[in-house]
Amino acid sequence: MGEYSEECLLTFLEKQSQLFDEPVAGTMEEAEAFLEDCMAVVVDTLDDVKEYLEENGIDVSSMGKDEIEEASEVFSLPNGQYLIVEG
Repeated sequence: MGEYSEECLLTFLEKQSQLFDEPVAGTMEEAEAFLEDCMAVVVDTLDDVKEYLEENGIDVSSMGKDEIEEASEVFSLPNGQYLIVEG
């Protein structure tokens, strides 16, 4: 596997329903291909998540860190990082 860690792929497979009504991937390989196709990114902190969302035209100025972390496109990874998937 390439760009995304096994932990990242497993987390996405497990939690993909927070962003999508139907599963978009059923295997680790499908998850990796999907994340690559939609150019998902992994960042280290919630501040990085906020910066990424702002750079991509999403107004998060009125959102607190808890709200940002709970956004449907933000997946909290077990290692403390965050996966951002734009659906």
